[in-house]
Amino acid sequence: MTVTPDPPTDPFTPPQPEQARAQRVYASLFRIAERHAATDEQRRRQVHPSVLGPHEAVRLVSFLLSGAAQPDDGEPEVDQADITAALSLVPLVRGEMDELEAGLLQMARGRGMTWQEIAFGLGLGTPQAARQRYERLASRAGADAEGAE
Repeated sequence: MTVTPDPPTDPFTPPQPEQARAQRVYASLFRIAERHAATDEQRRRQVHPSVLGPHEAVRLVSFLLSGAAQPDDGEPEVDQADITAALSLVPLVRGEMDELEAGLLQMARGRGMTWQEIAFGLGLGTPQAARQRYERLASRAGADAEGAE
């Protein structure tokens, strides 16, 4: 049995940023759900009304495979081709997440957040690490956009 260590109580021990971020995950989900996804209509506004998005497709196949979701009556079981299709979408989903994160970081800066505040949100130890992360994401997104042309 693994025991999670308590956060250090010594005021001279620096906090672990990634551990602090991980401890905020559920509170973060609850806050956003309560403030911006309290109704079905609010939750649905970020998905396309008639087309399954790549991240939704990958998640759906994963949920069906793991048993987190059950197929409807008459719906075929997930087969090897479905798994291959979902795996084929993973690089696209990863690229979309990179673009989403880069955009969120740009908007955070546009709203006046400092790199230190952004680093805290990301669980990074320094403002420089947050800025470098943004620069990597932005350069990857730019390279992906050039490759698509």
